[in-house]
Amino acid sequence: MSTYTQILYQIVFGSKDYTNFLTKVNQDILYNYIAGILWNKKCKPHIVGGYCNHIHIMCDLHPTIALSYLVKDIKKASHEMMKREKSIFQRFPGWQVGFGAFTYSQSGKDQLIQYVKNQENHHKKLSFKEELIALFKEHSIDFDEKYLIT
Repeated sequence: MSTYTQILYQIVFGSKDYTNFLTKVNQDILYNYIAGILWNKKCKPHIVGGYCNHIHIMCDLHPTIALSYLVKDIKKASHEMMKREKSIFQRFPGWQVGFGAFTYSQSGKDQLIQYVKNQENHHKKLSFKEELIALFKEHSIDFDEKYLIT
């Protein structure tokens, strides 16, 4: 028998000091690059999005992939790509330490895709830090607010 799983993740991480670096010009380049990393790791990206200073990744995780290693590889490869493409990602300061990851049922997939697509409007009302705190509370994750800015 093979291994079969269905693990739908939303992975969220931001730039150092919440520095805005994503623009209409560069965001799709980064989102597509990250989606390519996911495909190469046999993980299925449903959507990669974000706004100004952070990324949301919604994907199915392949059973051979450990979440923390996947995020480490995404951050490292995307950081290197943005350094190479400095003219397009001029304001990128590096990624924050750590990440948030939340699991969802398949029945919530379409709603979550819309949530990620609607980031620009969502952040007219809420900062990334406020969004992250709300996600932690919604998923009953204990956190120390001082570590949200590293």
